[in-house]
Amino acid sequence: MIAGAASLVVFVAWALLAYRASGEARRAIESDARVVVVEADAYWTFTPTGARSHRAALLFFPGALVDPVAYAPLLRRVAERGYAALLVRVPRRAAFGGAEGSTPIARAREGMRTIGATQWVVAGHSRGAEIASRMVLESPASLCGLVLIGSSHPRDISLAHVTVPVARVYGTRDTVADVAKVEATRHNLPAGARQIRIDGGNHSQFGYYGFQPGDWPATISREAQQAVTLEVLLDLLGSARPD
Repeated sequence: MIAGAASLVVFVAWALLAYRASGEARRAIESDARVVVVEADAYWTFTPTGARSHRAALLFFPGALVDPVAYAPLLRRVAERGYAALLVRVPRRAAFGGAEGSTPIARAREGMRTIGATQWVVAGHSRGAEIASRMVLESPASLCGLVLIGSSHPRDISLAHVTVPVARVYGTRDTVADVAKVEATRHNLPAGARQIRIDGGNHSQFGYYGFQPGDWPATISREAQQAVTLEVLLDLLGSARPD
């Protein structure tokens, strides 16, 4: 009993350090002249100041255990390009069953109503990509694209039949969702799904947090890896059909 409690304490302490959002990420949730950031109980919204120049918006699910704020710099950059963005807070950081069930998607729908966009690109990192994949199956009407980031999901469901554009971004130095795992689930995606390989990219640098245990060191900068990811998101957002 004592050993089990001690192990839990060590695990929690380790997780808080390894998956903690960086200072740069925390600064990205502060509003400024270009982007208004609002924190609600279940999500953050990133809204371009003034009138939005685009009707499509981005919906994002974070990776398991990662402080969701670690993805704020990426979403902020999306908003700076004129697209509203929604960052969902998954229960228990997607651990201990938090990613399962209806709650993450229910939170996403609540945030989507708040922003009021007519079309959405849904994306997720690691386990967040699994939630994003389920959302495509459950709520396809308003979705115009799916981006799977640093993830071998979908593993247990097939999206081979979906008609929305799908892109998967992965790093060659990612040993959490390694290249072999990514390739093994390609059959669960549409035949026309784009596969974007980032040479030298790892798992941890898809967010702004510490080095994730089990990952390999990247051989490119976080900024370079983030730039590729951003361009994939903007490409799908920009290709959304006009209302």
